[in-house]
Amino acid sequence: MARKDRDFGQVIRDRRRQLDLTQEEVAKRIKTSTPYVGHLESGKRHPSDKIVTRFAEVLGLDRRDLFFLANPRAQALLTPEADSAPNSAWQEFHNNEQLRRIHNISNDEMEMLSRVALLGDVRSPRDFIYILNTVRHAVGR
Repeated sequence: MARKDRDFGQVIRDRRRQLDLTQEEVAKRIKTSTPYVGHLESGKRHPSDKIVTRFAEVLGLDRRDLFFLANPRAQALLTPEADSAPNSAWQEFHNNEQLRRIHNISNDEMEMLSRVALLGDVRSPRDFIYILNTVRHAVGR
């Protein structure tokens, strides 16, 4: 669908124009405001997963591709660079007591994250926070 050098905003703008739709028409179809569509197209705002899904449906785009365009860090977590050092990212995260304190990470959560580290796909300590927040959201914390 999209070349690597294109971002979410460019893709939705190009597709909207290809379908000869105005920002106002798209906004009505995805049930949001016209200025919000403009902000998304210009990269000034980040869409929720629900908005990404609505764009995919309204513009006839692949939802998965659009999700990864909107969330490039998620793609990076799934396809790490060959020269990444997952153990060092875990060690850096594990040893950063201040970071763990700021995010109020429990011992159980540290245990869960240590298992994630064994997968070898985590590239930076910030990715552990992203994973933790995703898990917390999924379990309603």
